[in-house]
Amino acid sequence: MTATITNGQSPTVTVLPQTKYLVSLMTVIRDAQTGCPAFVDAFEKVCTQLMPAALELLPTESRDVTTPTGTVFSGLSHSQPICGVSILRAGASMENSLRNSYLGPLSYGKILIQRDEETCLPHYVYCKLPKDIANKKVLILEPMLATGGSAAKAIEVLKDNGVQESSIIFVNLVASRKGLDVVTKKFPAMQIVTAAVDNDLTASNHIAPGLGDFGDRFYGTTD
Repeated sequence: MTATITNGQSPTVTVLPQTKYLVSLMTVIRDAQTGCPAFVDAFEKVCTQLMPAALELLPTESRDVTTPTGTVFSGLSHSQPICGVSILRAGASMENSLRNSYLGPLSYGKILIQRDEETCLPHYVYCKLPKDIANKKVLILEPMLATGGSAAKAIEVLKDNGVQESSIIFVNLVASRKGLDVVTKKFPAMQIVTAAVDNDLTASNHIAPGLGDFGDRFYGTTD
């Protein structure tokens, strides 16, 4: 079961229920002393909750199947083609979880957006998307949503390639309130699914309390 933010945030934002289990995983992820293997393990466990929450937003169709007892079971099927689009490099960490969760037609795309560390502005570098992406539901995979600049740029790239705003679901580990405010106001038809919402940004526009540089911690490239 999922819950939406109610304290002034958009109803298109879904936050995972803050269960003891989820908070314990997020505590491991946020702890500066957590090493790479434990960080990855905890993150992948959180993704097993994030992906089903995102997939709940996709359309289904009725499907009848016959069980081994010869009885007909009236169920549901995901038949909508979807595309998981990673904002590199951190977003690629969520691809396996999506692959393990979705049983329908699935493809992947990549968008590379680099942040200028001095100006904090996003710089679009590269994208590789399926030719028929305009006909798909798109799950943007991006663990961190800080200022919203990189996310907004990625969404604009998708829209330029024919993707409808209402066909986009942004799947996220930690979001700042500022980032959510920026993205939901600019793209009100898009859905967002996140595991946690943090109140603050640091002077360098990193999420606080946050978890540090996700890519470095996931890929073990910290100093």
